[in-house]
Parts: sequence; C-alpha cells; structure tokens
Amino acid sequence: MQPKLLPSEWLRLASRDGNLWPGILVSIAMNYDLIVIGGGAAGLAAAREGQRRGARTALVSDSPLGGDCTFTGCVPSKAVIEAAHRGASFTEAFARARQVIDRIAATENAEVLRSEGIDVIEERARFTEPGVLDAGGTRLTAGSVVIATGSEPVVPPIPGLADAPHVTNETFFDLTNSPGRLAILGGGPIGVEMAQATARLGVETTLIEGADRILGREEPAASEVVARALGADGVEVVTGSFVERVQSNAGTACLVTASGTEVNADLILVAVGRRANTAGLGLEDVGVDLDNRGHVVTDDKLLSTGSRIWAAGDVTGRLAFTHAADEMGRLAVMNATGRRPVRYRSDWTPWVTFTDPEVARVGMTEAEAAEHGGRVAELPLSELDRAITAGRTDGFIKLIAGPRKVLRNRGGGQILGATIVAERAGEMIHEPVLAMRTRMFAGRLAQAVHAYPTWSMGIQKTAAQLFIEVEGRTARPARSR
Repeated sequence: MQPKLLPSEWLRLASRDGNLWPGILVSIAMNYDLIVIGGGAAGLAAAREGQRRGARTALVSDSPLGGDCTFTGCVPSKAVIEAAHRGASFTEAFARARQVIDRIAATENAEVLRSEGIDVIEERARFTEPGVLDAGGTRLTAGSVVIATGSEPVVPPIPGLADAPHVTNETFFDLTNSPGRLAILGGGPIGVEMAQATARLGVETTLIEGADRILGREEPAASEVVARALGADGVEVVTGSFVERVQSNAGTACLVTASGTEVNADLILVAVGRRANTAGLGLEDVGVDLDNRGHVVTDDKLLSTGSRIWAAGDVTGRLAFTHAADEMGRLAVMNATGRRPVRYRSDWTPWVTFTDPEVARVGMTEAEAAEHGGRVAELPLSELDRAITAGRTDGFIKLIAGPRKVLRNRGGGQILGATIVAERAGEMIHEPVLAMRTRMFAGRLAQAVHAYPTWSMGIQKTAAQLFIEVEGRTARPARSR
C-alpha cells in the first residue's frame, strides 16, 4: 500500500517529477477547510483541533513550529530558573535551557504534525482576497482561516540603546557566558523572573521599572513580596524612573534614568513589552481591523471583522500566555467549525509569575472586585502550617467572592478572583480556577477535605472565612485601594 501524501507533498512531488499537470494539482491539492497562519502555541492548538474535527487543515508558518514559548519564552526561561534554583553555574543553566528546547521542539515539529495528518507549509502567508492566501507563490484557499502569528518584543527608542550591547528574550537564551553585570528594562513577569534567576547565577543584576512598583498588574501586596525576594537575592530594584538615555563605552553601557541614577552594565535585557506580528499579512485587503496597538480586533468568539477569519493568541492583544493561546486556538476552531459558538473567557484564565515565591492570579483583583460587591478572604502564610514547616512564610492567599444573581452570598457566593503568593502558588491557583469555570458555590472549596499539612490546605482555610470566623479571621468587603 502506498503511503498517504498530504496536499503540499503532492505539490512538491509534481514539481520534482517533471511538472506533470502542476496547475491541476495546485488547484485541487491546495484547497482546505481550515488554514492556520502561525506555528506557535495558538497555531499548533488550532491546527490540531481542526484535524481532530475532521477538517482538511493546513498550518502555514515561516518560522520553526513551537513559536516564542518553545524557543525564546516559557521553556528556556523556566529551565534557567530551575537550574539557578538548584545551584548551577550561568554556563550550565543556559546550556540546560538549550537542551530542553531541543527536546520539546522535537515533539511539535513539521514532521510530527504531518504524521498527525496536518499539512505543514513552511512559507510566509499573505491574504490576497477573502479566503485566499499566497504562501511562497502557492495559492491556498480555505473556508475558514485562523490568524495565530503571535508577537515580538518591543525595543523602545531610548537614545543610545540601539548602539549599546542589548538583547531581548529572542536572543537572551543564546548567551554562553555570563555578562557579569546585567541591566533589565521592565519590571513585568519576564523582567522579574530573569532578574532573580541571573542574580542567583552570580550576575550583578539591576532591574529598572518606570512605574512605582514591579508587577503592576498584580495586587500591590504581591509586588511587595516579590520586591523583597529580589532584594534578598541581591537584585538592585529601581522603580519610578524611566531610562532617558544610554551611553556606550568599550562594549559596556551606562543607563541614565530620569532621576539621575546611573546604572553600569555589560549587557541590557529589554523586557518592556511586545507588539503583534501583523505586518505583511495583507489584512487590509480582507477587512480585518486592527486596534490602536496593532492587535487583530476580535469579538468574544475570537471572530475578526474579516469574513470567516478568526484570531488567537498574542496577536489578539488578550492574555499573552501559552496556555491562553492554546485555549484560544482551540476555541477559534471550534467556532469556525461548529454550530454553537463558544466564548473565550480571559477572566477564567490563570497566570503565574515564576519567581521565588511564585505569584499566581486568576480573575479580579480586590480593587476591581470592589465595584462588584466583592468580599475578600485572606490568609497570610505565617498562619499556614505547611509554610511554617518549610520556613517560607512571606506570602499570602487571597480569595475574592461575589454575590450570585438570586442567591446572593448564600453558599459563599461565587469566586470572582484569587491571588496567591507562595512557593507552590502556580499549582495552588487551579482550585479557584475550577471554582470559577464550573461556577460552583465558593463554599465547596471549604467543604473539600484537604490533606494536612499541604500548601493547598490554605485554600480551604481561606474559603472557610466566607462563612465563619477562622482563627480570628473573617471575610471583609473588597476595598478599591
């Protein structure tokens, strides 16, 4: 029996074997039910969901499959963080990151996807008209298209920065030797994670954030805990002052902030934000609108303003996390191929900053919940036995509950959000996520028996405050400040 060939393989064979009826082969072989543009987390999820649903699916990407997460984001950063935690050297940690990249990339390359029945076209795609794309000179048509082209790091136009030794996350993990002195621009998740990791690897590290505090999207108390942890690891944290200019001298840099502070560094890591990859896609020719930041405008079903064109992942401007992209990719295809549309709920999607301690959050902060009649239950880790036994008591658990439409606060109401700062926060956050996703009574978290002594028992103790006084603590109204 002859092996089954995918459409793009037919095309390559036709071109190789004397161009036998190539025009007919192209017109037949390159028509699809679904085309996914981009091979990152959202694109991989979308293509696999399409294939699972029986759609003739093509994934078009001009960069290695796996995208930012595999090669320059989650995978190498967490490998470096873990290696630093275990006492590795700088060289060992970054070598380990490259090994992990190779291992994970091998599970999601073009050969693997083709073996799953997905046609992978390794070219850059551009819309030429609705439902029609050009990919390296080949005409592709599809009933539905998912744009999943991701994002790229922003390098701000700071005078002198372009001429100074600097990297972004796209090149940072290529380092083989310690820079000695590292200045990090940006106090968001990437900045704080890499600041702590590099400091533990013996690098003299300075973190510069223009806002008044690091991790500005988190609860203020979470920012305070992480700032203390960074300081304990030797990171110099500079907040409330932007870099005005960078002066270079003999391969080093001097960063001058608006307050006059000078920071000397051998290398600058720029981690101030990202922008959507939408240039050159021809979106203007198919009616796909972009917002003022360049993201594809979509509704809550992930449908764009173009005809039968959906978008997923970073390119939408929603939560820029791998698991969020994966969820969006699958939901976009479900909506493109199904009859009952499904909403994407960013408020049900958790995120974790992998510092030590970790910061995990889902849904509303306390300030946001104050406008929705929210109640807050808190537990400092100094009152959690597992944290006490581990000697890791700098952190807290905060659950936010709100009233139901009819039953109001009976049964504890419903969970609106949670923030956890703890050694295992990234694992603990999923109980509140499940409570939100299933719309369960918040009281179920208190009723569920938790093993003692565990970190997760803190969820039970915190949720119980929504009903009774627990060791002197009860829930209180959410405050806007």
